Amino acid sequence: MLRLLFLFCSFQIFLTVKSGSHSFWMFHTFIKGETPFPEFQTLFMLDDIPIGYYNSNDNKLVNRGVNGTERTPDATDLAYVPHVEFNYGLMKNRVSFLREILNHTNSFHVLQRAAGCQLQENDDVGTLMSKDAFNGEAGDVRYYNPQNDSLHTDWVWPDAVGNTWPGSVHIAYALFHPRCIKLLKKYLAREKNRILKKMKPRVRLLQKTLPDSGGAKVTCLATGFYPRHINLTLHRDGQPVSDHQITGGELLPNGDETYQMRKSLEVSAEELQHHHYTCTAEHLSLDNKLDISLDHEWDSVTTSIVPSVLIAAGLVCLAGVFAFIIWRRTHTGQGSQTSLQENTEASGECARN
Repeated sequence: MLRLLFLFCSFQIFLTVKSGSHSFWMFHTFIKGETPFPEFQTLFMLDDIPIGYYNSNDNKLVNRGVNGTERTPDATDLAYVPHVEFNYGLMKNRVSFLREILNHTNSFHVLQRAAGCQLQENDDVGTLMSKDAFNGEAGDVRYYNPQNDSLHTDWVWPDAVGNTWPGSVHIAYALFHPRCIKLLKKYLAREKNRILKKMKPRVRLLQKTLPDSGGAKVTCLATGFYPRHINLTLHRDGQPVSDHQITGGELLPNGDETYQMRKSLEVSAEELQHHHYTCTAEHLSLDNKLDISLDHEWDSVTTSIVPSVLIAAGLVCLAGVFAFIIWRRTHTGQGSQTSLQENTEASGECARN
C-alpha cells in the first residue's frame, strides 16, 4: 500500500506545468480482488482542480463544482463517458495479463493510469502523456509530441502482442490528442472563474518553544492561496536558510481549492536571541514580495478591512463632535470660551476612544 501511495505522489509530475499553461487529466484505477473500493474509478482534473468522478458501482459520471458540490453533467462531460468505459475494459484485460506474466500472487491487484494533455501559455498544443503502474510499479510511460507526430515510450513490461503494439499505440495517441485538446478548451471556457482566480496567501511566522532542548521551532506558514505555485523562504539576518536545515516545504491542499505550505527551522535559545528571523512569500496574486517577522501576520482580508473600520470610526466620531457643537450653540446662544473648552474636551475624548 505504501508503494501505491508513492505512485499517487509521483503522479504530481503530470500536474506540474508552467505558470500560464493548462492541462486536463484523467486518473483511472482498476482493482482486482476483495476491497471496499469500486472495481474501477476515474477522477477528472482540470489543472489541479477535481471537476468530475466516475466509478463502476454507480456507473455514472458525477460532476464536481466549487468545494465538491455536485451538479448535473453537461454534454461536455457526457461525451467522455464512452472513453472512460473503454479504458475500464482495457485495464481489466491488462490486469489479467500482467498478473500472469509477472507472476504476482497478491490477494488483490491494482492497475493505475494517468493520461492527459496540455495547452501552453501561448495557446500552442503541448504533449499528450500517459503513465501506467501495476501494483505500485511503473511499467509504461508514453509522451506523444503532436508537433512532429512522434511517440516516446518507456516500456518495462513484457509485450503481449509483439511489434504491432507500438504502432497501434502511436495511431491511438495521434487520434486521441485532438479530442483531449478540444475537451480541455471546453472545460477552460466553462471553469475559467475557478481556474483563473487568484487567492492571496495568509502568511505568519510562528515560534514554538521546544521543552526538551530549550530552543524553539520557527515556522513560516502560508495558507489560502491559489494558484498552487508559491516561493516561501525562511531568512536568518536577511540571508536565506539552507534547504538542508529546513523541514517541511510540501504543498498541501486545504479542501477548498486553495493550498498551504509551511517551512520550519529548529534553533537554540542562543540563536534565537542573537539572530533575526523573517519569512518571505512570493505569489502570483501579490504585487510585491511579502516580508513577515515574528508575531506579525499578513492577511489580505484583515489588511483591507482594518483601515476601513478605523476610517469609518473616525468619521463617526468627528460627526458626533460637530453635532455636539451645533447643538450647544443652538441651546445656549453663546459662542463663549466655555463652549469652546467643552468642545475641545469632547474632541479629545473621542480621539482617545
